[in-house]
Amino acid sequence: MSKSDELAEMKQSLHQLVGEAENLEGFAGYVEATESPGALDTKTKELMSLAVGCVARCEHCVLWHMDGALEAGATREEVIETLEVAVLMGGGPAMTYAIEAYEILEELEAEKDA
Repeated sequence: MSKSDELAEMKQSLHQLVGEAENLEGFAGYVEATESPGALDTKTKELMSLAVGCVARCEHCVLWHMDGALEAGATREEVIETLEVAVLMGGGPAMTYAIEAYEILEELEAEKDA
């Protein structure tokens, strides 16, 4: 399954879960509001979330926020620097998720170019 397909499936499942678990609607709204532009633009917020996803060792978060960062206009260079910061703050364990994030970047770029 491609990363784009995996992401689409994850978004569908999230939508279904929030539809059935009404208590999660507030959290979903909070996420949406927090990722919206404010003092920081959406791209910066998505890059920050990508770094946190690596440090928190959350593969799904890495995929979700890699996509969000690219959609918000992040460049490859910005993503690479973000991964460097993640490893700086998270050490060796974050490095393994930075590698995963790099592979996701490669795959999403290839899917986009195809």
